[in-house]
Amino acid sequence: MDKIEKALQKLSLEEREVVKELLHLLDADKTAHLDVKKLRGYADIFRVRKGVLRIIYRKDTQGTIFILAIERRGENTYKL
Repeated sequence: MDKIEKALQKLSLEEREVVKELLHLLDADKTAHLDVKKLRGYADIFRVRKGVLRIIYRKDTQGTIFILAIERRGENTYKL
């Protein structure tokens, strides 16, 4: 089981549904109404925020999205 699967197992069913919706929007590149910000110090790493949930991802030059972390907001959320 990888890091992302473990993170999803820790979330409630409602939170998993929110993550699923956010991932679909990211995949379809419909981020206009989402709270997306580029992380300081990185050229290609972003986070999307919905309530206390954070999805940290990397977007390469071809537009491919790599999920780095799915977490609730906490003290260590942005430590990569």
